[in-house]
Amino acid sequence: MSEVVRLYRYKSLLSGRRAVSAEDLMAAQEVSRATLKRDIAKLRDQLHVPILFNRDLGGYTLEQGHTDSELPGLWFSQQEILALVTVQQLLEQLEPGLLGNKLRPLQDRLSHLMDKHGLASQDVAKRIRIVHAGKRMVIAKSFEIVAAATMARKRLKIWHLNRQNGITTERDVSPQRLVHYRDNWYLDAWCHLRDDVRSFSIDAISRLEVLDASAKEVSAKNIDQALGTGYGIFSGAAQAWAKLKFTPERARWVAGESWHPLQESSFDADGSYLLSFPYSDDRELIGDIMRFGADVQVLAPAGLRARVRKGLHDAAGRYI
Repeated sequence: MSEVVRLYRYKSLLSGRRAVSAEDLMAAQEVSRATLKRDIAKLRDQLHVPILFNRDLGGYTLEQGHTDSELPGLWFSQQEILALVTVQQLLEQLEPGLLGNKLRPLQDRLSHLMDKHGLASQDVAKRIRIVHAGKRMVIAKSFEIVAAATMARKRLKIWHLNRQNGITTERDVSPQRLVHYRDNWYLDAWCHLRDDVRSFSIDAISRLEVLDASAKEVSAKNIDQALGTGYGIFSGAAQAWAKLKFTPERARWVAGESWHPLQESSFDADGSYLLSFPYSDDRELIGDIMRFGADVQVLAPAGLRARVRKGLHDAAGRYI
C-alpha cells in the first residue's frame, strides 16, 4: 500500500464517533507502532488533520466538528510535484485554449505546493517547449462538448466539412474516443449515416448538438480493425502494401520512426532502409513520401509509384 493511500485511509477509520485504539489502527493499516506514530505526526503537522488522542476513550479521534471539506489535499514529495507540474505544463502547451481554464485550479494548487517545497514554479514553463507543425484551430467550446459527450456516452449530431469535396454533411454519431494526431484533434465515432466507424476532424465541425440518446458502444478491437489497417488518419480496410526504399543517409532517421502498427522493415547491404506497410487511402501517404524528395523511392505498388512520380513531376513543373 502506498503512503498516500495509507494516509487517506486514516480519515475513513477515524470518521466514526468512537475512538480507535492504536492497536486497531496498526492492524487495519498493517503497520508497526513506529510507522503509526510517523503517520499521525505527518497528518497533524504537514496535512493539518486535527487528530486527537482521547485518554478517557483510549484511542484516536478526529476533532469534534471536523468535516470532509476541511481535509487537505494529497501530500506529494518534491519528485511527485515536479512530475505533476510537468504533465500540467505539457497539457497547457499542447492545447492552451482548450484545457487552460479547466486546469487553472490544479495549476494554482500545484504552485502552492511547490512554493512550500522551495521549488521555483515559474521555471517549469521555461524548461518545456512543444513545437507545433500544421496545427489547426479548434473552437474550445466545440472540443468541450465533444469530450463531454464522449465521456458521458451520449450521441452527437454534427455538421462536418469534408475537405476533399468541400461539402458539409449532417450526421448522427456515437463518439468512441478522442485522438490527438499530428497536432490536431479527431473524434473516432460510429457514424449512423454510414453505419460504420469513421474519424472526424474536430476543427472541421461547424455545429454540433448533444442528443438525448445513449451512444452505440463499439469495442476497441473493432475500432482498431476499422481504422488501424489504413494509413494515418484515413480509415478503411487495407487495399495494398506500400514498399519504400530510403537512402542510407535518410535511413539514420527513418529507421527509428513508426509509420504503421503493422510495418515491416529491413536493411540492404548498402545501408538502404526498406519499409513496407498496408494502406487503404494514399492521400496522406503520398504527402509523407514526397517530403523526403530524392531520399526515398517507391518500389511498390505500381499505382502508388505512378502517383508519386506524377506529383513530383508536377511540383518540378512549377519551378520552370
